[in-house]
Amino acid sequence: MFALCFYTRTANQFCLISLLLFDQNISFRIKKNISDQFPDSIHISDLGKVIKTDKEIWEIAKLKNLAIVTFDVDFYDFSIVWGHPPKIILIRSQNQTTHFIAELLNSFQEHIKTFLMEQNTSCLEIIQQE
Repeated sequence: MFALCFYTRTANQFCLISLLLFDQNISFRIKKNISDQFPDSIHISDLGKVIKTDKEIWEIAKLKNLAIVTFDVDFYDFSIVWGHPPKIILIRSQNQTTHFIAELLNSFQEHIKTFLMEQNTSCLEIIQQE
């Protein structure tokens, strides 16, 4: 069972986000499993250069107007300090397969799409409940 949590922080600016950016802790293979619901989503490895830090990922997502999908709570902390964009989709689950994460995102697609269009919400947390 999963729960959704929305976190709000005043945005510095607002712009609709249509693409998801998967950080390096999520397999690049996820893209083919979510392409029907989230076409044109990208993995950080698609950007063609080695990204060394979470801050670099944050800056790229901000510049390109992407929402970061991650397991890394540091991005939530960034959103508290700096606001958004970028928006964060934080997946909080025990060790899961790429297929499972893709199914999870597909099952919450309407919530995710609504979140991406909301002006005042900076983080969507998907939490696995036992």
